[in-house]
Amino acid sequence: IQGAIMISSVFQVVIGFSGLIGLCLRFIGPLTIAPTIALVGLSLVSAATFYSSSHWGMALLTIFFIILFSQLLERFPIPLPTYQRGQGCHFTKIHVFRLFPVLIAIIMAWGLSGILTAAGAFPSSPSNPSYFARTDARISVLQNSPWFRFPYPFQWGIPTITVAGVFGMLAGVLASMIESIGDYYACARLSGAKPPPRHAINRGIGMEGIGCVLAGMIGTGSGTTSYSENIGAIGITRVASRAVIQCGAVIMIILAVVSKFGALFASIPNPVVGGVFVVMFGMVTAVGLSNLQFCDMNSPRNIFIVGFSIVFGLAFPNWLRTGTNSSVIKTTVTELDQIIVVLLSTNIAVGGLVALILDNIIPGTLEERGMHVWHEQSKKIASASKEYRRELRKSYNLPCGLTKYFHKCGCTNYMPFCPPRYDDTEEEMEQTIDPETGKEILSTHL
Repeated sequence: IQGAIMISSVFQVVIGFSGLIGLCLRFIGPLTIAPTIALVGLSLVSAATFYSSSHWGMALLTIFFIILFSQLLERFPIPLPTYQRGQGCHFTKIHVFRLFPVLIAIIMAWGLSGILTAAGAFPSSPSNPSYFARTDARISVLQNSPWFRFPYPFQWGIPTITVAGVFGMLAGVLASMIESIGDYYACARLSGAKPPPRHAINRGIGMEGIGCVLAGMIGTGSGTTSYSENIGAIGITRVASRAVIQCGAVIMIILAVVSKFGALFASIPNPVVGGVFVVMFGMVTAVGLSNLQFCDMNSPRNIFIVGFSIVFGLAFPNWLRTGTNSSVIKTTVTELDQIIVVLLSTNIAVGGLVALILDNIIPGTLEERGMHVWHEQSKKIASASKEYRRELRKSYNLPCGLTKYFHKCGCTNYMPFCPPRYDDTEEEMEQTIDPETGKEILSTHL
């Protein structure tokens, strides 16, 4: 598996950083993105059902807590003690429920599950499905895990590489790239940013490929890709700052080294996880359908494309995964059979591909298809308004000021993953406040 992940991920790196994925965006519009993202949530309903079925009472309680904290109490701040230089200790009103609704809901449901476990409300037999509502159902994972463990490349030995394994994993990489494009647009919609430009999508796909190569080297057994559940979390928490993601990455690295913490989170009862999944997957599905606001949904053409692509994207992959139905795919090449089966078994790939084909072959105006709004991203940034360019720079430039260093090299003009150059004569005025005098300061940057 390691070797297959590493080699197939190189293909994703090439596709991303060469700009090939960005060239396909001219054919992708809201009618393609909406079913693709919606199928991300709809195809995961079985996972939410599986975890929630351990104990629907606890799952519904978790859902209730998430609704309570994220929708009803999020506008009410809580006074908490804080310290600030010059003011000392004082109370500041903080929107705790707006920042951490899912985390608080998990802690509340987890704690109540612990109380019910201690009271003997859940069965003690592992053969009973409700057993996994207990907080000690996987306590052995916590007991047996070491305190510290440092992962390193090739810790399981030198990986082996087979043609069948590489081509089989390559199908998963293709499906992952299709899903990631939809996730990028969904994330931009939820965070209030402009739709991602080509260079950002190229860079995102390429970096996902690099992450998969590193995952294969370390031997995780799976690659890395954009996580649709986290996009749903953005919609619930309304927190989309990259600084939060960076802090989360540091925490994940720490948790990976201190394995007791990872084992602790692995012991969260199944129905609590299922309740979170129900809310998150619903958010992802709704975000996908919200892209249809750009289209004319009074058009029978658009209604047919959206409805057929979603239902067919659910029906055909489910049939192909049932029993021995996948044996109907027969070519003269076994590896090609594996690629076709994996792609056609992926709801996102099938539904998105059907929507893409129908949207481009069935006649329709740009306004009817919603492309008049999305084509704004395809225009040259130099012709866009100054405010539009400023928002693109803020959202999609390289972090830590790396963009200006890349622009010092002339060859970056031909790199499809680098942000484009702006007019060198354009001045940007930044307004700041002097902390000492309290007066406004205008600074000009060329």
